[in-house]
Amino acid sequence: MTFLARAAGALLPLAILLPLPALAQDCHVTASEADQPRYARPDDPWIYRGTDIPVDENWLFGELPNGVRYAVRQNDVPPCQMSLRVRIDAGSLHEGDSERGYAHLLEHMVFRESSTFGPGEAIPHFQRLGASFGFDTNATTTPTATTFKLDLPNANRASMDDSVHRFAGMVTAPTLSSANLAADLPIVLAERRESAGPQRRVADQTTAVFFAGQRLAERSPIGTVEALEAATQESVRAFHRRWYRPENAVVVLVGDADPRVLAAMVERNFADWRGEGPLTPAPDFGDPAAPAGADPANPVGELAVIVEPGQPRGLTYAIMRPWVEVVDNLEYNRQNLLGYVAAAVVNRRLENRARAGGSFLFAGVQRDKISRSVDGTFVTFAPLTEDWQAALADVRSVIADAVASPPSQAEIDQAVAGFDVAFVDSVEQSRIQAGSALADDITNAVDIREAVASPETFLEVFRSIAPRFTPEQVQEATRELFQGEVIRAVMMAPEPGEVTVADLRTALSATAVASGDARDDTAAIDFADLPAIGEPAAPTAVQPLGVLGTERLTFANGVRALIMGRDNEPGRITVRVRFGGGMARVGADEGVYAELGEMALVTSGIGPLGQNDLDRLAADLKVGFDFEVGDGVFTFQGLTRQEDLEEQLYLFAAKLAMPSWDPAPFERARASALIAYDSYGRDPNGVLNRDLEWLLHDRDPRYATSDPATLRGATPAQFRSVWERLLSEGPVEVDVFGDIDRQATIDALSRTFGALPERVPMTAIAPPPASFPEGGAAATTTLTHGGDSDQSAAIIAWPLGGGSDGIVQSRKLDLLAQVFSNRLLDGLRERAGAAYTPFASSSWPLDRGDGGYLFALVQIEPALLPAFFDEAEEIAADLAANGPTADELERVVEPARQYLLRAQTGHTFWLNQLQGAAFDTNRLVYLPSIFRDVDEATPAELQALAQRYLAARPGWRLQIVPQGGAPAGATASGR
Repeated sequence: MTFLARAAGALLPLAILLPLPALAQDCHVTASEADQPRYARPDDPWIYRGTDIPVDENWLFGELPNGVRYAVRQNDVPPCQMSLRVRIDAGSLHEGDSERGYAHLLEHMVFRESSTFGPGEAIPHFQRLGASFGFDTNATTTPTATTFKLDLPNANRASMDDSVHRFAGMVTAPTLSSANLAADLPIVLAERRESAGPQRRVADQTTAVFFAGQRLAERSPIGTVEALEAATQESVRAFHRRWYRPENAVVVLVGDADPRVLAAMVERNFADWRGEGPLTPAPDFGDPAAPAGADPANPVGELAVIVEPGQPRGLTYAIMRPWVEVVDNLEYNRQNLLGYVAAAVVNRRLENRARAGGSFLFAGVQRDKISRSVDGTFVTFAPLTEDWQAALADVRSVIADAVASPPSQAEIDQAVAGFDVAFVDSVEQSRIQAGSALADDITNAVDIREAVASPETFLEVFRSIAPRFTPEQVQEATRELFQGEVIRAVMMAPEPGEVTVADLRTALSATAVASGDARDDTAAIDFADLPAIGEPAAPTAVQPLGVLGTERLTFANGVRALIMGRDNEPGRITVRVRFGGGMARVGADEGVYAELGEMALVTSGIGPLGQNDLDRLAADLKVGFDFEVGDGVFTFQGLTRQEDLEEQLYLFAAKLAMPSWDPAPFERARASALIAYDSYGRDPNGVLNRDLEWLLHDRDPRYATSDPATLRGATPAQFRSVWERLLSEGPVEVDVFGDIDRQATIDALSRTFGALPERVPMTAIAPPPASFPEGGAAATTTLTHGGDSDQSAAIIAWPLGGGSDGIVQSRKLDLLAQVFSNRLLDGLRERAGAAYTPFASSSWPLDRGDGGYLFALVQIEPALLPAFFDEAEEIAADLAANGPTADELERVVEPARQYLLRAQTGHTFWLNQLQGAAFDTNRLVYLPSIFRDVDEATPAELQALAQRYLAARPGWRLQIVPQGGAPAGATASGR
């Protein structure tokens, strides 16, 4: 027995178990005499003009003489981070007919080369500073705007100022040359190709119907192939010159610095920007309008039936109103809040109807203001069967009843309680709101032409209108939801001829018959009235772990718990319950029940309570109930707060101790899986989602996505039999991390998990060892999809290992995978333009001793599949022969290093590292080296891992090609 094994019950010294640099990092940049912004306007913040919404004085707003508006704010969450946003008020709606896709193309070219970066230098530069590509450094193009984003870790005065300067140069002076256009155009076309398929076809056709007569109907940000291929440096420069002007720009900068420092940085770097020529006004986006001569009493307008083989049936109809720029004042928000409550009541009734055997799988109502083009109420549902008319009538009957008759006060109170909990939670979390989220709040407010309000203001406004939450006023708000100038609808059908536009018009034009069957006026349930889990039992042992006050509790029934108190996240607690053996305990013929369990187990009830009871019970609580089936463990998780912690623990313990077996959630989950199954084969992504885990586990039937025959053969009785066993066996670890009251938490655990009966040992099934498919080019697995002929996907994978004794190795394998990813991006995307998002990733299961893998994945044109495999094999061979360069390693180590520094401030980081440590001491033993394992990783170490895993055997290959498009010589394979 090794020392580490003998140490399983020992407590390690505190000094050993503080593995990361000090949590309290002083990065704050104070103002100097030079930091005196000239154009800040604290007495006249531009975003609040014309409104009575209280100003959030944490923000400092300013306007430069050239028209640039800015907003800056001091924030130290996460510490030492700067969040920069540069928003240009120009998206796809600003494009001319010959420019479709230019806004998005320009987004790419801004990062390619500029006055502050040479060709291809921007992304590597920010990676070396710790900003990961795609997460910390990114941009987005929408119909109304293009926004450039940087979340820079380890920021100080120099790096902040330099980054603002560089971003200013990127946006204001990109190098829009023919060479850069030629480099970026294939990448944009690859992105367009990868996003094609049934979902985009449906989205494009739906947009064309809902926004008929408006620019939004025909201007998707992805653009058209014709316009993109016709782009020239002159035409792209003209678009940039027309819209990239200071008058169209908003700069947001949030960081751990005096706001005057941040404002001065913005002014210093954006004040010299000048537009060329007169300002071009934004085009008229248009308004939704009813067809000429339409009956105002029956305003059914544009309709469409979209036929997509294999896709599930679905219908969305919308009541459309013109978008009107509002005066964003308190009364406007009060009316909005009434509308939210009204919609919540309707949605609760629709869910009740679906649960009670309605003719639709799900349905929902949402009011949305889209792209400054429409103000619409959208009603979406999925019929359970081919009888979509019955489902439509069912949904409309619930809505008609809500419009015709006031709701009960009990229904309103349940909805109001849910919103109140959410708003209170926002106030509690406001002190730790991330700078990136705060920056996004400003750009989002600019986009919809509204102001911003503090969480305290939202809560105050919501509670101020409590007297308005009456049946009469909520009914009036419901009526407003369903009033509009025109009704438009899109029906998706899997087979041609199943439904016609005339059928759809007839069904929507028919008078809806109100039905109150979905109303639920039952009084709320009190936790105090529920049966006890068992006899409370205090822990028999409480031991400190030596990590930031974490303690391990042991109960007589075998349950163990880890608790950690962190007061830097007020009102936030994560509860995670790990139990049993996960997929390793699922029988070879029980995979369908594991699959359906993730959808149906939680909603099947506890004790005497069904789904609706649980909803009423939790209406005024902050609790959650997520469930995950892992390779070696099952996990419940919920986010809560101290005042609701015991109720959260009760829900989890009751699911283990007294599960209910309402068959309705099982039947609904099975219906959902049956409806979705045919859609998997329609594009490469669907095939991957269906088959990849099964194939990587060498066709282990437990990991197979259940086909219709298997689903139809599954029964509620067998579902209960399988999950009764899985819920009852194996150890239980309860992790409670966050803003806890220590003694109250221990007492709540004693009354819930301490009161459980002893667990059944896991002896019934001996799980087979994980296996991995044979590799090599000759053994390439080929699957087909029924989608576009220019789409394919490929994966190459190598087996790794698993188990907590390999934690250190798994951390370095993550770095190796990131180096692999960067090389794929550099080779297939940046140099060849062959793919948009090739990447590599590693998996090392800690809860079982095998089953890990490293894989590289790409979506690419079928003809380029051999190029991907060649590129991936070449990368693997070179990494084994030579290892990464020092610069390659730094480009992945620094983002990982900065992630650790940022993430450790939150309790979920420590939870993720320590989960399982109540039974597995390796989680604790290897914690001290976590930062060192990343920070001190060497090229030689990564080379050794590449030699051990990537060079030891040929990679397993999978390619997914269009039907009839399998490459010559490939062996087709399927299920």
